[in-house]
Amino acid sequence: MTVRDAQYLAKLRDYYAVYHVLPSFAAVAKLVGFRSTSAVAAMVGRLKREGFLESSPERRLQPGKRFFESVLADSVQAGMPQPANEGPSVGYDIMKRLVKVPSRTVLLKVRGESMIDVGLMPGDYVVVQKGAEAKLGDIVVAMVDREYTVKYLAQDHDGIYLRAGNKEYRDIRPKESLETFGVVVGSFREYRGP
Repeated sequence: MTVRDAQYLAKLRDYYAVYHVLPSFAAVAKLVGFRSTSAVAAMVGRLKREGFLESSPERRLQPGKRFFESVLADSVQAGMPQPANEGPSVGYDIMKRLVKVPSRTVLLKVRGESMIDVGLMPGDYVVVQKGAEAKLGDIVVAMVDREYTVKYLAQDHDGIYLRAGNKEYRDIRPKESLETFGVVVGSFREYRGP
C-alpha cells in the first residue's frame, strides 16, 4: 500500500470510529480532498484489492477483512532503550486474534489482586470465550460454589481446584460445585493520559 493510500485509509477508519458506517463516494471525496468521485473509485478499488474495503450486497462501501488491522511495527524494549527497527510493519487485527466466536465472547473487568503475578491487575479486562473446553493450566472464569472468580484451573491427587496467580492467596477447592464458565484468551488495560 502506498503512503497516500495509508493516509486515506486512516481517515476512513477515523470516520468509521465516529459514525459506525463508511461515507458515500461524494463524502469520501470531501473527506480525503479529492475533486472527483472517479478518483475516489480508483482509491477504493486499490483498498478493495488489498482487503481493506468491500461492497455490501446493496453496493454500499463497508469495512473489508483487513479494515480493523492495527500496525504491528516492532517490539519495544521494557528495559534499557534500544534502537528502533526500521523494517516493514505488518497488520495485526486484535479482534480477529482474541474473538474467535463473537457470540460466545464476553469481556469481564477484573477485581481483586489474586492474579497479579500473571499480570492481571484490578481494573484490567479479560476476554473470555464462554463454553470453551478448559485444559489444566488455563486461566479460566469459573463458578465455584455459586460465586464467580478468575483463576488457573489445576488438579492434584485431591481433584480439580482453582489456583491463584498470587502467592498471598490460597487455592480454592469447591465445597459443593465447580463449573468452568469460560477460558481467558486475552486481556487488556486502558491507560488514561493526564
